[in-house]
Amino acid sequence: MARSALIFPGQGSQVVGMGRDAAQASAAARRIFEQANQVVGYDLARLCFEGPAAELEKTDIQQPAIFVASVALWEAFCEAGGRRESFACCGGLSLGEYTALHVAGALVFEDALRLVQRRGQLMQAAALASPSGMVSLIGADEAQARSICARAQGNDVLVPANFNCPGQVVISGHKDACARALASAEEAGCRAVALPVAGAFHSPYMESAAAGLGPVLDRTAFLAPALPVVANINAEYHSDPATTRQWLRRQVVEPVLWQRCVERMMRDGADQFVEVGPGRVLTGLLRKIDRQATAINVSTAASIGAAVVAVTAA
Repeated sequence: MARSALIFPGQGSQVVGMGRDAAQASAAARRIFEQANQVVGYDLARLCFEGPAAELEKTDIQQPAIFVASVALWEAFCEAGGRRESFACCGGLSLGEYTALHVAGALVFEDALRLVQRRGQLMQAAALASPSGMVSLIGADEAQARSICARAQGNDVLVPANFNCPGQVVISGHKDACARALASAEEAGCRAVALPVAGAFHSPYMESAAAGLGPVLDRTAFLAPALPVVANINAEYHSDPATTRQWLRRQVVEPVLWQRCVERMMRDGADQFVEVGPGRVLTGLLRKIDRQATAINVSTAASIGAAVVAVTAA
């Protein structure tokens, strides 16, 4: 019998139109977008449905938009017969960890959205404060990534930021160091691609964002999750509110260990993964981590019915 895990995407998965067909087909999804507009204080639904893309690419807009679109798809999935109890565990990449905590019952929707909105604002401000960026290293392992960082950093900051899957590590740091890494990568036998992001996420450049997020986390009520949620920074499961607050603060400045998170869920018995949210980023990463695992993607209203059947039949 298959054991299913829920996974939720992070930044970079946004697309104009996300969640629109789910909101058209599902009253539960519509309610999420209506609630979201009231919480954030602007028409987030319109931005998700109509764009423009340039607005959705802004960190302070992108984070709440992806979170809300993912929750709306989850609520549509549940309205169609899906159940949280059908899953053994869950997780999410960076921003997606907040979606996982909400779906697992650790955060009510309004509190989770306020957290995500503030997180996006703080990270955007930190990104604008320093000329920084991120580079994806294709074909690199951890040792190669750290070696490239050491050679290219000079007097600047350059560190691994995302360990996504075998052969894909993202590094993060000063713009000049990122430029040097683009040249160093070829010498190390891998390919480097500069990412279109606002700044050096999951690096020391985000320390001001982490500091600002701390008090917001302290004021937020957390509950014990009804479903095990794996944490990005260490691939351990969230256990109590104090630890969760600490780990979410650290997540802003520390590397995302996504490959280890997936491997942890697999080690604990998950062999079917359901990605709920815009895009197919995590579905693609999963196939590179373990081609034997089943990947089910829920990013449109049309995909929900088959996913419900697959999970409830497992």
